[in-house]
Amino acid sequence: MGTGSENVLPYNREEHKGAQVKRMFDAIAGKYDLLNHTLSFGFDKGWRKKGIRFLRPFAPKQILDIATGTGDLALQMQRELAPEHIMGVDISEGMMEVGRNKVQQAGLSDHISFEYQDCMALTYEDNRFDAVTAAFGVRNFEHIEQGLAEMYRVTKPGGQVMILELSTPEHFPMKQLYALYSRIVIPTVGRLVSREKAAYSYLPASIQVVPQGKVMRGLLSKVGYREVQSRSLTFGICSLYTGIK
Repeated sequence: MGTGSENVLPYNREEHKGAQVKRMFDAIAGKYDLLNHTLSFGFDKGWRKKGIRFLRPFAPKQILDIATGTGDLALQMQRELAPEHIMGVDISEGMMEVGRNKVQQAGLSDHISFEYQDCMALTYEDNRFDAVTAAFGVRNFEHIEQGLAEMYRVTKPGGQVMILELSTPEHFPMKQLYALYSRIVIPTVGRLVSREKAAYSYLPASIQVVPQGKVMRGLLSKVGYREVQSRSLTFGICSLYTGIK
């Protein structure tokens, strides 16, 4: 059975969600970073920092960054954790091309690579990576449990998972304010900046139904992770999920 967000599609055409998400992100790749930072009021960098703080005591050497997009998390992890290598994977070549340029400009091409991978069926062998991460990408998975199971499969025993995902605030007044923000501000700003109306109507719709809190912890435990924990950030706008294989 689906988890809700799997049934929210960018274009509502007779096409798999993965193909639609790929086309959507290819279309907005050039404007994605500007929109991301603007729409999160810059909070996204602090959210990534909190996720990285969880990983720091483990000092992972080989990291897989799922749904890496333009590589913001990969770059921040490389600077703060100094692993041997980070493999950033995504289904959008447009987004990864922006990421490759950012990594090259930062002089980190020897440490961060990008590769097309379908998160539903990763080509890596079992127990390959010390840590597997995903920032704001799980809600785009075609099948969330299957994607999480793949993340678990390629994590080394004792290795870590760290997921950041946007979520819906549950308490007054943030719940009401966020409802207005997601219904009016996100689609309007997204449409003005990117000219891609579907992407920024899809974004708040997918956040509203993505598994969060207890449900997401349950999915992570179900695929095999232990010591699964979640933490609500910035009044519930973002959630941090962690676990150990």
